[in-house]
Amino acid sequence: MTTATEQGQWVRCFHPAPDRPVQLVCFPHAGGSASFYFPVSEQLSPVAEVFAVQYPGRQDRRRETSPDDLHVLADQVHAAVRDTVRRRPTVFFGHSMGATLAFEVTRRLEADGDGPAHLFASGRRAPSTTRDEHVHEQSDDRMVSELKLLAGTDTSLLGDEEILRMVLPAIRSDYTAIETYRCAPDVTVRTPLTVLTGDADPKTTEEEARAWRGHTTGAFDLHVRPGGHFFLASDAPAIIAMLRERLTALG
Repeated sequence: MTTATEQGQWVRCFHPAPDRPVQLVCFPHAGGSASFYFPVSEQLSPVAEVFAVQYPGRQDRRRETSPDDLHVLADQVHAAVRDTVRRRPTVFFGHSMGATLAFEVTRRLEADGDGPAHLFASGRRAPSTTRDEHVHEQSDDRMVSELKLLAGTDTSLLGDEEILRMVLPAIRSDYTAIETYRCAPDVTVRTPLTVLTGDADPKTTEEEARAWRGHTTGAFDLHVRPGGHFFLASDAPAIIAMLRERLTALG
């Protein structure tokens, strides 16, 4: 049983709206924090109560050790969000590592007899697709370079580089977790799935994104958006509109 204090460590709500009929839970990318979704919460608060997961090792949790195993992290997040999910219809949105993590948490919730009403997997290839990646084994400088490459010209996505370097242990743990993660092709959830991918994302091809189809027995759709790995920043109005439409339909 997760206590209210423990749940508060993991789940953040920037714009409380307990009277909304639906809720959205957001999962950050590798190296990301809950505050990345502050604009999403602000814009969607009229239709849903928005929560964001705060992983250990960053911001106010920077003194905590971040798991370097995605299954361990999924177990911890599952314990933290399951009571929240049971309150009302819930939509999950995860970007990059957060997409895979949201999928794994969905699996655990469905095993409990719960689960979200819809899952948005953004900026990440299907769980069963693999690449030979070893960013987590690189030097700090190489890791920062990798993050800058993914952010493209919008370095504001990374924040201050000095702060970035302070949280490199957590980033390395995240990269270890996602790069060593493996999932069998026949592992599925029942939850309807919407996959979003950037047409210039170096981390995900359209074929790899479409392979998510094999991981749900529910409805599936794929949207290829303009942009690179962080297309959701440059294409934010369209993504927000898509989420608003789904949340409104559930409410």
